[in-house]
Amino acid sequence: MTVYNIGSINVDHLYEVDHFVRPGETMHSTGYQLLLGGKGSNQSVALAKAQAHVKHVGALNRDDQTIRQQLQDYGVDTSEIAAVDALTGHAIIQLTPTAENSIILHAGANHQLSETQIKQVLKAAQAEDWILLQNETNLVAETLEWAQQSGAQVAFNPAPMDAELTRKVLPFIDLLIVNEVEAMDLANTDSIEKATQILPQQYPELAVMMTLGKDGVRYFSQAQDVQVEAFKVEAKDTTAAGDTFIGFCLAELQRGADIEQAMRTACAASAIAVTRMGAAPSIPSLDEVNEFLAQHS
Repeated sequence: MTVYNIGSINVDHLYEVDHFVRPGETMHSTGYQLLLGGKGSNQSVALAKAQAHVKHVGALNRDDQTIRQQLQDYGVDTSEIAAVDALTGHAIIQLTPTAENSIILHAGANHQLSETQIKQVLKAAQAEDWILLQNETNLVAETLEWAQQSGAQVAFNPAPMDAELTRKVLPFIDLLIVNEVEAMDLANTDSIEKATQILPQQYPELAVMMTLGKDGVRYFSQAQDVQVEAFKVEAKDTTAAGDTFIGFCLAELQRGADIEQAMRTACAASAIAVTRMGAAPSIPSLDEVNEFLAQHS
């Protein structure tokens, strides 16, 4: 069983700041780190640390072998990452003392995926596999339609959110992973409860996993409505919290866990991640998550 993660790979420039830079302001950072990041890459690392078999499908500048090696060291299969002439994608991240972040993205190589590359990968997908996408690469809508035709299960985390694109591809998705604001936007409502009713009515085959921040996560479809509470921890950096959750949740589902168990394990992984700095480096191992769960049972 494999998760084919068709997603971004970034170099993260993380600046610790007293407050977000204001228009016209120049200020010193209180700390700086250069880290592996990108929503796609983070989710692949989380899947690998959760002991799932994950193939990352993406693109890097052909000279960035160090990044490829970092992913391999985390346990990610990088055989489907293309080497291209464009610069590797990167992000400029401001992080405040209250763990809020502000992010500027440059797509670079992340927008150099080809139809040939993606279709070749999807030919290998089986019914028991997952195909995972975010919204930081090119050919997203096309890829989701091709993925649905492959017969594998399809999960989409449409971040950064594009509501028009997301509505267009909902018929091709088995599992949509969004936060509460994104869910309400897609349902054209200002009520979480109404969103949980409208989306299953409009898309009967769709299941939605809606993250609620400090209130945990809620999974709903025509057949189920399950909520799991978040674990209370002192957050230092929330950069990869959602990506950690997604990776561990899909890994648990692929191992046969029910949705409540999968979400609880993923919430534990996310809780650990926010107590650490950085994106990929903050993601815990499965052993750490199991130990955390044993302590909080």
